[in-house]
Amino acid sequence: MGQTAQAVENDKLESLTAAVIEALEDKKAQDILVIDVRGRCDFADRFVLASGRSDRQLKALSQSLAAVAHQYDLPAKVEGLGGMEWLLIDLGDIIVHLFLPDTRESFQLEHLWGKARKTDEPANSSDGVSDNS
Repeated sequence: MGQTAQAVENDKLESLTAAVIEALEDKKAQDILVIDVRGRCDFADRFVLASGRSDRQLKALSQSLAAVAHQYDLPAKVEGLGGMEWLLIDLGDIIVHLFLPDTRESFQLEHLWGKARKTDEPANSSDGVSDNS
């Protein structure tokens, strides 16, 4: 018995999310959050937010995510390299936001999109946000 198209898409989303989190953790990103925005956002299914301690670390994080994108045959569109305070990496169904701590505090995207939960909780948790810190 084959999987439905929706189940295949969900499996792909879960796999890509796990790879993104692993890449961020490997480069020592801080305060990683996964926010499920399905039904609230028409251009992505998930946002991943993470902080880096310096512009160098943000660049290393974005390069690590570009490698993940390559593994999944996705283009990695990176925006914000000029300012290096807030980088946005578009991985299609997942948008990754990398911040310096002060910039993240300023914009507070996690408060805009939902309340945080631990990433070891199921991804379909009712509040729609995972905290991987």
